[in-house]
Amino acid sequence: MNAEDPGRIVLLTASHRVAPGLLSWPAWQALHAADRVLCAEPDHPQLPYLREAGVTVEHSAPSAQELVDACAGGRSVVVLAGGEGDQPLTDGLARLAGSGRVRMPDLELLPGSYDLPGARLLDLVQVMDRIRIECPWTSQKTHKGLAKYAIEEAYELVEAIEDGDRDELREELGDVLLQVVFHARIAEEGRPEDGAEPFSVDDVAATLVEKLIHRHPHVFGDESAETPEDVHAHWLRTKAIEKRRDSVTDGVPLGQPGLALAAKLAGRVRTARLDVPLPTGDGIGYELLALAVRAEQDGIDPEAALRAAGRAYRDAIRAAEGNA
Repeated sequence: MNAEDPGRIVLLTASHRVAPGLLSWPAWQALHAADRVLCAEPDHPQLPYLREAGVTVEHSAPSAQELVDACAGGRSVVVLAGGEGDQPLTDGLARLAGSGRVRMPDLELLPGSYDLPGARLLDLVQVMDRIRIECPWTSQKTHKGLAKYAIEEAYELVEAIEDGDRDELREELGDVLLQVVFHARIAEEGRPEDGAEPFSVDDVAATLVEKLIHRHPHVFGDESAETPEDVHAHWLRTKAIEKRRDSVTDGVPLGQPGLALAAKLAGRVRTARLDVPLPTGDGIGYELLALAVRAEQDGIDPEAALRAAGRAYRDAIRAAEGNA
């Protein structure tokens, strides 16, 4: 070793969302080549796997100056950072480097593992689990008690989409996702009032994955689809086999807004190529039904169209209030 060589510091980080032991090849190379490997956390999740790989790890939390001294003479020291990093150490190294009075070792920040897409969903599940246990309000909620919030959040999401507000859209998508994770966490407990076997958010995701694969044979199977209409036909065919419904109206929620309900029924009738005359009667309800069916036939979402008109009406009201 060259006594004048200031050496090398490697700050090794690893995502807590990736299984311990799954480190990159450069990380393993740095660990095996290091003169010393230090870790301040005696229960760091990577330690058992490093020991199994023959890497000796010292339980030590050196100061910045102590770490620089340990590298003197061309030594290489790897510091295994905790899940939240080591802010005091990095700040101390930055101060030493900025002072100009210390010949600093080469400093490398080496990610040992990276988050995969969707990794933050693991954090969401973990946070939801904790607040379900510790929060007085959250811990008492049931599926029925939360039902109204799912409807509210869905409407707020639609509003964000129609407003074209990207920040609001991101937040409202999170609120809708919260409803899914919240209900799944409740279902995991298997309370008697639920009247069914418990299931987890993983079961929810697994069911969805299976459904998506099964209903996209043109992507995951041998069938082909050249147009959106072909895809829609595949979807309806596989859905009909899965559900074995007696009527095209099965699965249409009657509790949805009236115009949306009328359009959904009209769409089912049109897809099934049924000849169903519209019911007639007195009152505006039948007139609205006819308008909704006509809109659906013209490719217009009557619910969205009415909302757009309602927003214009709201703007007119505000303008009139301003004039007043």
